[in-house]
Amino acid sequence: MKRKAKCQKFVFIGGLPPDIDEEEITSSFRRFGPLVVDWPHKAESKSYFPPKGYCFLLFQEEASVQQLIDACIVDQQKFYWCVSSPTMKDKPVQIRPWTLSDSDFVMDGTQPLDPRKTIFVGEYNDAGGVPRPLRAVELAMIMDRLYGGVCYAGIDTDPELKYPKGAGRVAFSNQQSYIAAISARFVQLQHADIDKRVEVKPYVLDDQLCDECQGMRCAGKFAPFFCANVTCLQYYCEVCWTQIHSRPGREFHKPLVKEGADRPRTVPYPRWC
Repeated sequence: MKRKAKCQKFVFIGGLPPDIDEEEITSSFRRFGPLVVDWPHKAESKSYFPPKGYCFLLFQEEASVQQLIDACIVDQQKFYWCVSSPTMKDKPVQIRPWTLSDSDFVMDGTQPLDPRKTIFVGEYNDAGGVPRPLRAVELAMIMDRLYGGVCYAGIDTDPELKYPKGAGRVAFSNQQSYIAAISARFVQLQHADIDKRVEVKPYVLDDQLCDECQGMRCAGKFAPFFCANVTCLQYYCEVCWTQIHSRPGREFHKPLVKEGADRPRTVPYPRWC
């Protein structure tokens, strides 16, 4: 990555000493500006030590990230900064800033993006989310190697801070690849020392009419349910869901609804330092 790339406020830090705590990390980077130190499930774990030797820095200003990059040691186009812990002095850790281009990647620009051939990849229950340092191009390559036909991949980010939220979307150019991906239900995503089993679901839209009645039985309202079973893969109003899924073999299908920031979920039917 070039030094001139447009950096956001988010930075990934890898290769930390195992005994370095949050306060020591903050002290190592505070010279560049106000920041917050974070890592996955930090609040739940109540730990002062980042797990597996990595963490994230969220600076208050984008300029702070650029100042950090400008001060880094560069080796084979990778950035390093030295930190110290009680047992290790001046250990180089890798600095990886999140840039605007990391969020989206178009693999095949000749193919139109079809929301009905798009999957949601992300955290669901305890399945784990997309590794935060994983870029869209890397997600696209992984999914294309597994299922083929990838034309686009995107990483969901916080709208204000552009902070990766641990979820993403992948669009396929054909139905076969799309069905193969959602049928797998989970995908193993690896990045450096991070290895996560992540759930895959159809990308659910909230502005679709019922595919059965085209809104005729629900006064033109958008369909609240999507059936992710490969025998359906359709949007339904409540009336049509009840009718279609009372048939033998379909009574155990579970509807998906859109939840929060583009996250589909299964529903039962009726401070700066």
